[in-house]
Amino acid sequence: MNLHAIRAIYLFEMARTWRTLLQSIVSPVISTSLYFVVFGAAIGSRIPEIDGVSYGAFIVPGLIMLSLLTQSISNASFGIYFPKFVGTIYEILSAPVSFLEITIAYVGAAATKSVILGTIILATAALFVDLTIVHPFWMILFLVLTAVTFSLFGFIIGIWADGFEKLQLVPLLIVTPLTFLGGSFYSISMLPPFWQNVTLFNPVLYLVSGFRWSFYGAADVSVGISLGMTLAFLALCLGVVAWIFKTGYRLKT
Repeated sequence: MNLHAIRAIYLFEMARTWRTLLQSIVSPVISTSLYFVVFGAAIGSRIPEIDGVSYGAFIVPGLIMLSLLTQSISNASFGIYFPKFVGTIYEILSAPVSFLEITIAYVGAAATKSVILGTIILATAALFVDLTIVHPFWMILFLVLTAVTFSLFGFIIGIWADGFEKLQLVPLLIVTPLTFLGGSFYSISMLPPFWQNVTLFNPVLYLVSGFRWSFYGAADVSVGISLGMTLAFLALCLGVVAWIFKTGYRLKT
């Protein structure tokens, strides 16, 4: 494996983050802080505890997951789309770098940015609410797995997109609504039985539920199912990326 190539691409992508620090890190943190002010303080004081957890603390895993999903997709999709846009992708494809190494570098950089952002948001949340992390190992595992999985998903979107507007199409119209409807701000036990069953078809529910379980030991669905769904989506994204590089879909044409 060409570790020098992976390191070069990885460091280049990470350097872009520091150059756009306001957009990459500061802006999502400020937006999340506003959620805590509005939902946690203004609305949370009027809502009773959920599963023995104050509402302000209850929404912390959901807010972190919301930022993690959107930022992972955004970072990875733009990271691979921009070389396509300016034409430097052909230099990378003609270099002695395998498709696996290209994927590891781009996805690894995007996932690293998302994990850093998630950690900063977690630290920010501690300023607003009393946090308890019952299962810290599982919290880190879900954090990293989700960042890697959705960075792969964003990588696929970046290859598929043929314009800047398409980079935002899937996150805005699909991922963000699914996150809001996936129990980020409520427990699905609060819904009528029919809508509880409908919500079970939302894949984001399992990510939020498993991540919240790592904090408070309570979840809407079994943590085993949450982990299994995350790994299944990861395997699906890996399969799609392998097919893309095997066929050259929107890379060699």
